[in-house]
Amino acid sequence: MAEEIKHRTIPVNGIQMHVAEQGEGPLVLLCHGWPELWYSWRHQLPALAGAGFRAVAPDMRGYGATEAPADLHAYGILHTVGDMVALVAALGARQAMIVGHDWGAPVAWHSALLRPDIFRVVAGMSVPHRMRGPAPPIRMLQERGLATFYWIYFQAPGVAEAEFERDAASTLRRILYAGSGDSPSDFTALRPGGGFLDQLVHPEHLPPWLTEQDLAIMAEPYRRHGFRGGLNWYRNIDRNWELTAPWHDAPILTPAFFLAGAKDSVIQGPIGASALERLPSAVPGLKRQTILEGAGHWIQQERPAETNALLIEFLSEFRNQVKS
Repeated sequence: MAEEIKHRTIPVNGIQMHVAEQGEGPLVLLCHGWPELWYSWRHQLPALAGAGFRAVAPDMRGYGATEAPADLHAYGILHTVGDMVALVAALGARQAMIVGHDWGAPVAWHSALLRPDIFRVVAGMSVPHRMRGPAPPIRMLQERGLATFYWIYFQAPGVAEAEFERDAASTLRRILYAGSGDSPSDFTALRPGGGFLDQLVHPEHLPPWLTEQDLAIMAEPYRRHGFRGGLNWYRNIDRNWELTAPWHDAPILTPAFFLAGAKDSVIQGPIGASALERLPSAVPGLKRQTILEGAGHWIQQERPAETNALLIEFLSEFRNQVKS
């Protein structure tokens, strides 16, 4: 089915965006996270197309074959949601369903929050929607003494880039393995004075859901373009808090679905567990929530068959709410 996926680059919100698309029917946008590409949806594109949907997976702003603006501030949540709004229009549609994983989940959640007239159905994977907190998140982490949390390590431009770009394939190999259900690693906290990769195992053998060919395909764009674009999303976390002040305490009423792996560190610990517990109040439109035992962070790659079945079942229930 891979040969049926079509690729093109289109102007979207002031940048050139590469998209992979397959199928016809109600539009479904698939937003990847860090450090991924459209390719992380390789199993979902044909499955959704086969179920009667038009599935479109972009390389998000700053990733892969999509343009990476030089301005660090061009990676805020209003930019990324704006990209999705403009993408719907560029694809000739009026409305869409939106699905996001990892950093793509906040984009999906905020798309439904800010433009429910366009994004009629939302699904988030791995990252629950969090109501806007009382203070900027990075500042709160620092005040709590969590100086080794990886968000803080990513803040200084050039530091993480230098570490990751020494060997892009090895970087992805370590991160994808560490975040999976096949590894007991928790990569959210760094060793004092160490880099992000210092704590991660370089697996001799890849887990069964990831092939050497998959890894090579994902590593090549990072080898050519580097990691700066994706890391700049993290450097806008506090700015996102400032920009979303008008929507403080605003709930997401759009029909919603949340999916995560039980071994995903994002939903574990006091911060993650609290976010998961509060999800129904933050998203009153939540219709379904599924936690897959044994799965880790890369849920749609680790468990493609189950993810596809759950997504198709949920999206099919609300497909009539989306106008073409």
